[in-house]
Amino acid sequence: MKEQNFSLEPFPTASPVPDLKVTGNIARYSNTLAIRYRLQGNLGELVIPPPVDMPTRKNELWEETCLEFFLAVKNSPGYWEFNLSPAGHWAVYRFAGYRQGMQEEMAFTSLPFSVQNQSNSLSLALEIDLDNIVQASQTLEVAISAVIKHRDGELSYWALAHTGSQADFHQRDSFQVEL
Repeated sequence: MKEQNFSLEPFPTASPVPDLKVTGNIARYSNTLAIRYRLQGNLGELVIPPPVDMPTRKNELWEETCLEFFLAVKNSPGYWEFNLSPAGHWAVYRFAGYRQGMQEEMAFTSLPFSVQNQSNSLSLALEIDLDNIVQASQTLEVAISAVIKHRDGELSYWALAHTGSQADFHQRDSFQVEL
């Protein structure tokens, strides 16, 4: 298992971003993916959904604070988008190609992850078995991102790299981690 640390950068916007850092680490061992996010800073300036008792699959999580990652098999046009809400809700989508053929990925019936929310930090950790979607021998390319909702309603977009003129987590040249 090789663990890789990451630090996300906000998409350049005219709106000021509160003193915030989005960091974490990602690793793959056998065919299990482990990812951990950490938001640090003045979280009182953000809208963070409170935890729910019964997390479910839910669409359009990116309209609120949402931590995301994208997986693709190297040299394949298809990919998956994983959305994780601090509330506990989740979604996984499969795409045939760049923003094409979006479908809910039914290989996952739940995504149990842990969230620890404190006044100046939020941590989210997920370990997931990938056997239902990829083989352990396949090399994966990963994009890591976050949508952060500010108290004023503005959204900021965070990623390892912003490769276009607009925030777009689906661009394959932003899949910069290889596992």
